[in-house]
Amino acid sequence: MKYNALGKTGLAVSEICYGSLPIGPLQANYPVDQAGEVIRYCLEQGINFIDTAQRYGTYDHIRSALRGYSKPVVIASKSWAASYEDMRQAVEEARARLGRDVIDIFHLHAARVDADVFAKRSGALEYLCEAKTKGIIRAVGISTHSVRTVRLAADNPNIDVIHPLVNMLGLGILEGTLDEMLEAVGYAVSREKGIYLMKAMAGGHLVDRYQQALDFCRQIPGVNSIAIGMLRREEADANIAHIEGWEIGEDIKQHIGKNAKKLFVMDQCKACGACVERCPNGAIEVAGGRAHADPERCLLCGYCVPYCPQFSLRLINA
Repeated sequence: MKYNALGKTGLAVSEICYGSLPIGPLQANYPVDQAGEVIRYCLEQGINFIDTAQRYGTYDHIRSALRGYSKPVVIASKSWAASYEDMRQAVEEARARLGRDVIDIFHLHAARVDADVFAKRSGALEYLCEAKTKGIIRAVGISTHSVRTVRLAADNPNIDVIHPLVNMLGLGILEGTLDEMLEAVGYAVSREKGIYLMKAMAGGHLVDRYQQALDFCRQIPGVNSIAIGMLRREEADANIAHIEGWEIGEDIKQHIGKNAKKLFVMDQCKACGACVERCPNGAIEVAGGRAHADPERCLLCGYCVPYCPQFSLRLINA
C-alpha cells in the first residue's frame, strides 16, 4: 500500500481511504460488529485512513474495528454544525464515541452549502481552529461538492484539507463542470492543501467500471487519497489489487457491483419536500403529489432518508 503526505498536515495516509457512509444506517445498515469486521479487515490490508461524519452514524462501527488494533489510523470526521457550540459538541461526540482523545481531521460538512459557507459557519470554523490550537484535532478541513467552495477553501489559511467530489462522469459536481472542478483541485494542490476525493464511483453508478473510475481519480496530480465505501472483504481485495497492479481473480470480481442501490419513494409520501431540502445534489423534486428522485443525479448517499417525516424513503437493491 502506498502512503502519501496529506498536504502540510504531517499525516501520512493510504492511497485508499475507507469511506464509512455505505456501511452505516443511512445505507447498508450493517450491525456494529459485522461492520467492524469489514473495517478491521481493510485496516489489516494496509488501509490506514477512515472517513466518517457525525451524520453517518458509524462511530461505533469504527470503534469496534479499532478495538485491540495497535497500528496508527488516521480518522477524518465532519459535521453540519454552523455555530461554535454545536461544532464543539460535534467534536466532543466524535472523541467520545470513537474513543480517541484527538481527531486527526475535522471538516465543515458542506456538501451543498453555497460559496458563502465560511460566513454562514464562521462560528463552527472558529471552534475548529481553536480545537486545532489546543491539540484536540490535528487538521481543519471542508468537504464539498462545489467547485466555487474548493476554490475559496484553497485560499483560506484556516483550511488544511479539502475533501471534494470528483468522478469521471462529473456526477454530483455543483457550481461548475468536471473540468472546472479538476482545475479547482489543481489550484488547491498548488496552495499545498491536503486533498482526498469522494464519490469516485459516483455513488455506485460506476461500480461496473470501478477500475477505470479509480484510475481516473488516481491520475489527478496532487490527490493524496480516494475515499471508497467497501461492504465486503472482496471489494477491499479488488481495490487494493488494482492499485498494486495485481491480477484480480474471478472469485473476487463476481462480488463487485452486487451492492448497487436505488432510492425508492414509498406510497405514503406526502410531498412535504423535506427530502428536497436535504438532498446534496438537487436530485429530488416534488411533482404530482409525491417526491421523485432523478436516477441520473442521485448519488445514493441516503442523506435524505432520516429527514422524511413519513419514513417513505428507502435505499434498496437495484
